[in-house]
Amino acid sequence: MSASAFSAAPSATRGLEGHARRTTGEENPVDLMTRSEHWLMGARLTLAIVSCWLLAIALLWRFVVGGNSALPDLASAAAALLVAPPILAAAFTSLRHPSLHGLTDQLVAVAMLASWAAGDLLTAALLPIIMIAGHVLEERSLLGSQEAIRALERLVDTSTHRIAADGKLEVVPVSALRAGDCVELRAGDRIPADGLIRSGHSSLDMASLTGESVPVEVTAGDRVLAGTINLSGALTVEVLRTGDETALGQIISLMEVAEEAKPPLTRLLERYAGPYMALILTVAAAVWFASGSTAAMLAVLVASCPCAVVLAAPAASIAAIAVAARHGILIKGTAFLENLADVGSLVIDKTGTLTTGQLALLRVEPSRGTDAETLLARAAALGNLSAHPVSRALARAKPDAPALPLKEADELHGLGMRAVLTDGTILLMGRPALLEEDGINPGPTPEHDGPMVCVSENGRSLGWLLLSDQPRPEAADAMKELNGLGLSRQILLTGDRQAVAEQVGQKVGISNIRAGVLPAEKMACVLEEIRLGHRPLVVGDGINDALALRAGAVGIAMGAESTDVALNSADLVLMQANLHRIGTAIRLSRRCRRTIQVNVAMGVGWTAILIGLAAFNLLGAEGAVMAALLHNASTFAGLANAGRLLRFDETLATSSGK
Repeated sequence: MSASAFSAAPSATRGLEGHARRTTGEENPVDLMTRSEHWLMGARLTLAIVSCWLLAIALLWRFVVGGNSALPDLASAAAALLVAPPILAAAFTSLRHPSLHGLTDQLVAVAMLASWAAGDLLTAALLPIIMIAGHVLEERSLLGSQEAIRALERLVDTSTHRIAADGKLEVVPVSALRAGDCVELRAGDRIPADGLIRSGHSSLDMASLTGESVPVEVTAGDRVLAGTINLSGALTVEVLRTGDETALGQIISLMEVAEEAKPPLTRLLERYAGPYMALILTVAAAVWFASGSTAAMLAVLVASCPCAVVLAAPAASIAAIAVAARHGILIKGTAFLENLADVGSLVIDKTGTLTTGQLALLRVEPSRGTDAETLLARAAALGNLSAHPVSRALARAKPDAPALPLKEADELHGLGMRAVLTDGTILLMGRPALLEEDGINPGPTPEHDGPMVCVSENGRSLGWLLLSDQPRPEAADAMKELNGLGLSRQILLTGDRQAVAEQVGQKVGISNIRAGVLPAEKMACVLEEIRLGHRPLVVGDGINDALALRAGAVGIAMGAESTDVALNSADLVLMQANLHRIGTAIRLSRRCRRTIQVNVAMGVGWTAILIGLAAFNLLGAEGAVMAALLHNASTFAGLANAGRLLRFDETLATSSGK
């Protein structure tokens, strides 16, 4: 990833083809470099080491023996010849494929040829040796930051137990799985692919993917993500997504995008790379004519190499995406990472985003002569007989409710449940119309904006159960947090009724509410925000949010269980449905932008200073060598500054702070 490859082959990181390079045979199954790239880097480093020994021999011979011996000159010439081919090959390649990387190759090649022409064999050898050594160290530094993401790939690089058509288990590599396959997972196994639990109950360690340190309880019907660990119990999981399509695969694929990240200044320099080269050659020639110093001219050529500017954005972006993945935030591109730093308003969905998306029992209103415990026990027992969301919510409200001794049970779609017990007791649960059909008076209807059911036993009303979709526990704090981050304009956008939306808005602290809107109207609302000069951050989870997610400055899909349409439309995905992670993502994006700005400023400033020092021959007799050393120092400073991003860490318990 150095600004100079010093080889016709691409550098290790720029040569990565795809995010999931898997080799065969005895090679590392998940390697950051191909075998040929390892060989090329090793060859360059070997040539540089041999050249160093030849230069050492030349200098030692000249110091110890002295005289007019030709051996020192021969050794210096041999050293220069050894390191010349990689530089010349890279410079020639860059002529066909112009870029800032190639600009550095060309400048170093010109400086080396000028050293040869001037008879300065020591500089002709030392200059490429220093640049090659710096390139190798830069390459290794960036590969180290990439390893934080590549480690995720190894999470599922294993085998698993697939259930064959005849019901037998077969051990297969994860790469052999296809959508629709079923796998059996035992305690300690990693989930090999995104899937749906068909049977079993367990707890999952999701820390490696979502940042959630507390194990998550899962059961039949829940979705699971590749890379998480099954802590206890046996699970049968149907595979939904494999390979690149999994949440884990999408995280890994971001590395190539991050490598190509370029700040505006870098794009500007690339546009004028040709004129920049001409300018530097003109300055170098002017310095030589004015001073007559070849050392000063060579120093100008080396000092003008834009390595630090080229690496400013990729190094920071790779680190930021790795940190985001560690926090359970999937960022689909560095452009969205940059855009997130500038958002100024929030447009957020209600159901499944601000709220849990699951109905919960709000309160129980028993009729006279009936206690609340009896009413809830009857409702929960009947709820266990149906898959309707209201029934499931009642069943969850009292999971220990004793099973009913049933004779028969019927689910009357659109009305509710009717059950007959073995002793002849008739139970009804559902809408008031269900009881009224049997001549039962359900009693006065409670005031409630949400689902509610009534229950009767043998013709007598037992009372009412009121349900609602509750705001997420962290929702109110998260909205305050976003307000503190500059997103003071917050809009609750929902297709639900106005009264329900206002209740949720009041609980979470959002007063600007637009209810009863259709998907197209949601998008129109977002576009109106943009027309008014705002940069809206849109958060949603459903199909009806897809258009709005696409229209916003940045779209965030809430949770890995969001609909496929929402996931594909969003720019960021929160793998764990926790609203505090929105604030984490914004803070990380702003930290990343500051890091890139500092790196660019350091790179441009240091390059300008070096050119000035070189032009006035202030770098000494070996000005080109000194310029190469100082040039690498600025590049390493930028890499070190980008590496500081890897220390960014926020737990959910403390993420509400600024």
